[in-house]
Amino acid sequence: MSGSTILLIGGLAAIFMGLAAAVGLLTVGHRVTPVERGIATIGQAYSPVPGTGEGARPAGGGQISGVAGGVARVLTPRGTSSWIERQLDYAGNPPGWPVGRINEMQGLCGLVLVVLGVLIGAVADGLLGAAVGLVFGTVIGLVVPLIVIYDLAQRRQDRIRRELPDALDLLTLCVEAGQGFDGALTLVSTRMTGPLAREIARALTEMQMGMRRVDAIRGMGARTSVSELRSFCTAVIQAADLGIPIANVLREQAEEMRLKRRQHADEQARKVPVKLVVPLVLLLLPAIFLVVIGPAVLQIMRSGLFPQ
Repeated sequence: MSGSTILLIGGLAAIFMGLAAAVGLLTVGHRVTPVERGIATIGQAYSPVPGTGEGARPAGGGQISGVAGGVARVLTPRGTSSWIERQLDYAGNPPGWPVGRINEMQGLCGLVLVVLGVLIGAVADGLLGAAVGLVFGTVIGLVVPLIVIYDLAQRRQDRIRRELPDALDLLTLCVEAGQGFDGALTLVSTRMTGPLAREIARALTEMQMGMRRVDAIRGMGARTSVSELRSFCTAVIQAADLGIPIANVLREQAEEMRLKRRQHADEQARKVPVKLVVPLVLLLLPAIFLVVIGPAVLQIMRSGLFPQ
């Protein structure tokens, strides 16, 4: 490794450490406001394990993670925090994972990948390789935690979409049997398991805390990206505003959800042949060609038609 490469690595490291120190001086003195403390307390009410919320965060190691989170907030585009909040809502607000924790993971992941990228790039291609490693390490380190959160959100929304028809059938049966709508929601949240049951339980908790039923149902629809659940929440709200019997609305919604589930299953089944093309071409066809054409090629080469 030449002297100029070592000098470049030292300069890049000094710049990065200076930026981290500057951001750390701005963020280390931040104290939790009463509003943030109240939000954390409310979030613990939906935590499946007591004591796993944000308040259970260990005190050690907060200095480095706080600086890393500040660096990530500076480097990420404006509006990323609101996108992370929306994806966390879709993911069910995992306990102990607020937006600040995601920023900290971005900063720590970016720091590790920047160091590795600069070292590997400097060894491979000197100054240019170190600069490329710095850029790619920063970008990948900031993007990887966002991809993980997005994947968790999409998986949870898919589970909600699969559970919704069964929940609507049970809800319709309870209401038609003479039970009230709130009692039917309670029965669904206790008899079923999964993210949809937890969302219904959260709406019931909000109604018990004094929120209107319409606002709680509207909030449940806003915390999901499933169009079927949003349409159900909208139908319930409109039925409450117009005075339409809720049993009729639930019956129509249940039939529509069953139809959409059948259409979705047909759509997924029709996609299977297309998805099989890639493994068929890359894995199966070469083996078939080798078994079928290989002996003929060997026979031709032995006959002397082609040079070996």
